[in-house]
Amino acid sequence: DNGFATEEDLITLEKEVKKEVREAKKEAWAAFTTPIKNKKKEAVALLDNLAGRSANKSFISKLKNDLIAIDEPVKKDLLSLTRRALRYVIHEPSEEKEKLAGWIKNYLAEEQPHYSSYLYSELPDKATSISEVAPEYNDDTELVDGRIVIRNNFDKLFSKYPNALVFGEDSGNIGDVNQGLEGLQKKYGDIRVADTGIREATILGQGIGLALRGLRPIAEIQYLDYILYALQTMSDDLATLRYRTLGRQKAPVIVRTRGHRLEGIWHAGSQMGGLIHLLRGIYILTPRNMTKAAGFYNTLMESDEPALIIESLNGYRLKERLPENLGEFKTPIGKVEVVKEGTDITLLSYGSTFRIVEQVAQDLLGVGINAEVIDAQTLLPFDIHHETVESVKKTNRLLIIDEDVPGGASAYLMQEVLEKQGAYRYLDSVPQTLTAQPHRPAYGTDGDYFSKPNAEDIFEKVYSIMNETDPKKYPGLR
Repeated sequence: DNGFATEEDLITLEKEVKKEVREAKKEAWAAFTTPIKNKKKEAVALLDNLAGRSANKSFISKLKNDLIAIDEPVKKDLLSLTRRALRYVIHEPSEEKEKLAGWIKNYLAEEQPHYSSYLYSELPDKATSISEVAPEYNDDTELVDGRIVIRNNFDKLFSKYPNALVFGEDSGNIGDVNQGLEGLQKKYGDIRVADTGIREATILGQGIGLALRGLRPIAEIQYLDYILYALQTMSDDLATLRYRTLGRQKAPVIVRTRGHRLEGIWHAGSQMGGLIHLLRGIYILTPRNMTKAAGFYNTLMESDEPALIIESLNGYRLKERLPENLGEFKTPIGKVEVVKEGTDITLLSYGSTFRIVEQVAQDLLGVGINAEVIDAQTLLPFDIHHETVESVKKTNRLLIIDEDVPGGASAYLMQEVLEKQGAYRYLDSVPQTLTAQPHRPAYGTDGDYFSKPNAEDIFEKVYSIMNETDPKKYPGLR
């Protein structure tokens, strides 16, 4: 009607477009299937050679023919049928068997990264490659509330990184509920230190958007219990971003929160088991004090990866030494810390509960038990240098203490130590866990005592392990 084209022009254009799309589809499919078909030829030849040397020729030949019959195989078809063939030659050593086994090994090594790489950064500046820098202190270093350490460290970071900003419920005007950002909004403005409404999912979404655009947001969720309101976005979008784009996109959001021990059903949660299983792709860091927490922020700001930092909710008013090198010292990610050396049992813990474990370790010395105390520090990843197994080699006993529910983070840590690090080889006693009760913490000081591992629980659990080992030296407590 407007004279841009005739009816015949449009019909011709439509035909040309359809032809172009068909050809593009054909070319794309050929590019995808040709390498697999070439691998299929290799697999068929290997199966044929193996069948010719095996007493189970008929079974292997059937697998070969099944593979031949698949006109457009996928990689799974090749690996499934070739791996099954090895079952028929378990007791038949031959050169053909070794060649097939080698082919399978190489194909898996070649293809698995196409499906499992870049869950975390694989670049040289990844956070786990950043070395520890210890806090520095003078002889006259003052003792301050833990909140002062983290506040003054944030001050250094906002000055050092002009693209850094923090926002969350009460983060701005009052400097967060524990005053870890006190006075920083006045200094850096209400854009870089901002308040939000009560909307955890939006806070997290804003953090992702800002990070995708090159900023370094610290998205604050007021309490760990309320991470649950942002969990879907953290799990589906943030944790998977680098993985599902093969490392081509990143959103280095630092999610700041606080939790663990306090006194209340909605403010003392420790849902670590759920988080470590749902947030693979995000570092989960559990500092025992504010100096360790500040060091994690410093480490992360030198990398470009997302992380969840859980500060100890009952640690803001505890006294710590104020480091001289604020903004510079770094807590390593993926490294445990042996806080106390010992010979009788390895005690592994993290977060707020770790302080109780430290106290109990001193009490145990009074009854002749010298415990080695290890701070996990980071749950994702945990102990990439396998230092915990070295402790178990020495003590031959292991107790993992945390305040998650039974089967939560302690079970995860048990698998890491026993299975991945192979510590089961060195145990003389059954490895055990000591966790919270299977419910939310009850209210009040008594609620905390009866809901989560307390000093007496830990002491008696360790003592019972030693009692079983040597009942004469360690007679029953009760």
